[in-house]
Amino acid sequence: MAASRRICVYPGTFDPITRGHLDIIDRGVKLFDLLVVAVAESPGKAPLFSAQERLAMIREEVGRHRNVKVESFDSLLMDYVRNKGANIVLRGLRVMSDFEYEFQMALINRKLDPSIETVFMMTSDNYAPVSSRFIKEIARYGGDERL
Repeated sequence: MAASRRICVYPGTFDPITRGHLDIIDRGVKLFDLLVVAVAESPGKAPLFSAQERLAMIREEVGRHRNVKVESFDSLLMDYVRNKGANIVLRGLRVMSDFEYEFQMALINRKLDPSIETVFMMTSDNYAPVSSRFIKEIARYGGDERL
């Protein structure tokens, strides 16, 4: 019997993608056969970059990985994960406050579909203080956003 493929979805707004996100992707590709970076369109969040711009930025950064696919979605995450044939959601954690939010989301997602597991990965410590929110603020005022 052939082993099933480990397909994982790494969802987020990625507005913009940070080195912390890329750290999670670089490490996640070693654990899964296919890592789908799922860019949430999130019009309610009023993103700085359009979904197409975010997709292009991420594809440019992760092009070296053969087992990464970058797509956008505008649906319930659990529906998207099922449609991809995945059963794992990857979430990155930077600080303790991230855990509280992510834990609540994982519990809700488990109620929606108990067959889909959430895996948490801590970002490397040198990226922990940097968030997309800070990078957007720095970019708005003309600072160097390459943190």
